Amino acid sequence: MDSDYPLEGSPADRRRQKVRESILAAAERVFACEGENGLSIRRLAEEIDYSPSAIYKYFGSKEELLEELKEAFFERLLVAVDRVQKSGRSFLDCSAGCLKAYVETATARPHHYAAAFSSIPAQDEQAPRTRTWEDFMNSQKGRAFHVLIDMVQQGKANGTFDPALDPIIAAKSVWASCHGLALLLIHLPAFETVQPDGISTSREASVDFHIQTILRGLRAPAAPTPSSICGTGT
Repeated sequence: MDSDYPLEGSPADRRRQKVRESILAAAERVFACEGENGLSIRRLAEEIDYSPSAIYKYFGSKEELLEELKEAFFERLLVAVDRVQKSGRSFLDCSAGCLKAYVETATARPHHYAAAFSSIPAQDEQAPRTRTWEDFMNSQKGRAFHVLIDMVQQGKANGTFDPALDPIIAAKSVWASCHGLALLLIHLPAFETVQPDGISTSREASVDFHIQTILRGLRAPAAPTPSSICGTGT
């Protein structure tokens, strides 16, 4: 797999990054053909002709591999979001562009995204995975989440979004909505385009509608007109 990012650091660092990316690429391929059950360290070792012990130097377990798949997705997402934010768009257009970047980044490599979010941790695994807020915000997914928090806070400050919004709760809701749409498009590719006879809707138009619906839900409430206030009608 070609690197999505420039290789930096010492020759040893660059070799390590290339091996890491080859393992993640193998995970995508295996997931595409064999599903979650195929995602084992031993199976990945067979796929790229490495020893399992060599892969364990990079990922200590399947769960750690899946976590790294998530981090790699959010790393790519942050690159895409940065391009949107530097495009000089209006606040609402920029916000819509960032949300669309999430869906596009997820669906551009569907097996990567589906593999990253395929595993449901067992009850005894959930506690070890629990991290502090600081740990989360220092991860790639935390940095991407911070973009959403900043978006909500900026929208409140400029009067676009409802001033009563809790930025963290609103950001979680937006993330959940984009994640759900991305998974639907991956697992049900015709979901957005299947229509009654004679009606045609593109995937892009459907995604744009969904994103605008999300943003409308964050908008500041309009000031009531006299006729809309109880007891003032004629």
